[in-house]
Amino acid sequence: MKTDYKRRRFVQGLLAFAGLALVPLQLFARNNAAFSATTADPALAALFGDKALTESDQVKLKVPDIAENGAVVPVTVTSKLDGVKSITILVAENPNPLSASFRLMPGVTAEISTRIKMGQSSDVLAVVETDKGIYVTRKNVKVTIGGCGG
Repeated sequence: MKTDYKRRRFVQGLLAFAGLALVPLQLFARNNAAFSATTADPALAALFGDKALTESDQVKLKVPDIAENGAVVPVTVTSKLDGVKSITILVAENPNPLSASFRLMPGVTAEISTRIKMGQSSDVLAVVETDKGIYVTRKNVKVTIGGCGG
């Protein structure tokens, strides 16, 4: 009888774990309102409230001028600012502009690299949240169809 109980608990635990694997990843997102926003301003408001964004040369955004394949556009964001809490990447003209948001632990180097999807030519925004404010830089990226550069 004791063996049946252990087996039953094991199967229940296994099913619970399998159920978690099926939960959409969006439930684990930091902010569903920001990820489901259809323009950049509501996404920024959902993430940062009414805090002002300051253009800064302390935020470095490395992204190609021309993306030959909008499905995989490499992006690197770095910053030498002190107290960086998060780095966020938005693509202004995407149907859902918020592409990625990274929370950083205190004392970590503020540098992330990822690949984003771009549906069309657009401004790419890199937003860095610190203890002292929110800083942004942007770059226009041209997405070509078929990689022809035109």
